[in-house]
Amino acid sequence: MKVLVTGGAGFIGSHLADLLMEKGYQVRIIDNLDPQVHRGKKPSYLNPEAEFLKIDIRDRERLKKGIAGCQAVFHLAAAVGVGQSQYQIRHYVDVNIGGTATLLDILANERHTVQKVIVAASMSSYGEGLYHCQKCGKVKPFLRSEDQLRKKEWEPLCPGCYKPLKKPLPTPEDVTLDCNSIYALTKKVQEEMTLIFGKTYRVPVVSLRLFNVYGPRQSLSNPYTGVTAIFTSRLKNDQPPVVYEDGQQSRDFISVFDVCRAFLFALEKEKANYEIFNVGCNAPIAIAQIARVLAKKLKKRIEPEITKSFRKGDVRHCFASFEKIKKKLGWKPKVSFEQGMEELVSWAAQAPAEDRFWQAQAELSAKGLV
Repeated sequence: MKVLVTGGAGFIGSHLADLLMEKGYQVRIIDNLDPQVHRGKKPSYLNPEAEFLKIDIRDRERLKKGIAGCQAVFHLAAAVGVGQSQYQIRHYVDVNIGGTATLLDILANERHTVQKVIVAASMSSYGEGLYHCQKCGKVKPFLRSEDQLRKKEWEPLCPGCYKPLKKPLPTPEDVTLDCNSIYALTKKVQEEMTLIFGKTYRVPVVSLRLFNVYGPRQSLSNPYTGVTAIFTSRLKNDQPPVVYEDGQQSRDFISVFDVCRAFLFALEKEKANYEIFNVGCNAPIAIAQIARVLAKKLKKRIEPEITKSFRKGDVRHCFASFEKIKKKLGWKPKVSFEQGMEELVSWAAQAPAEDRFWQAQAELSAKGLV
């Protein structure tokens, strides 16, 4: 089977291409080599056995050539980053929604051989996760207001009794989505468009809602990428990781290698068809703790700078229930947090890391987002 990986030169896409080729698939990668991530150059880690085409997902005529002859599409091409999406609105909508629309429009109107589409969705579309309230039980809170955050009242409030919620719970796939950023909204629309297309044209589709993915190859010089990469870059440059709020906000960190296994399961198992699955570890870790773990592994005696300020678009706690994908597909994470951090740090030791954090921070501040 020949498969197409859009965004295949990126962090997750390149690892997915490696795994697919290891399993005997023919792989075609398309990527526009975004300057912010790749500086316009094909990365050295890209599998030389994979076919590579430099194509922007929004370029219909070139994308048709990228799709030709492929039996499955892994759609990972996207503009990534919560903060930047809040002011580069046209760009994020154009790439994430417009690019997906171009892909689906080709599949709806042109002859093709595609038999399955798997889309990379995002946990950011949930907004806040689930919580337990002593009085009201299991609840999904409102997004925190700016007034609340200015008072440094970090925990969300129960929608029933308005008391602070201090016990987060695993978030399952049937929880209402409540987007808090343009990025989250574009990923939600991307997911829904793909599912509607699949059901309309009887093309099996699968959506994987990825939680916080980390590991080797995540750009250390892109200040809009994942928090583990940003912190690693700061530490490699002997600078403290900057942590918003009180540092106790938590996320669910999942190794890129486990994520790629989930994509493979989604392709190969019919039970995945037309389903949405969380891909996470059900193991929340405080952001300040991530900074300290990385400092220790990088042998840097540097404490995080905890600002007690907030960034618009952030949520307090969200971590995955992966019971559905475990029950239906037999997938569960295999890489422990300790092992995953070792893999990241081992790779980062030789990777270039230009610290551009304050450039990104200045842009957010100028827009009133921090």
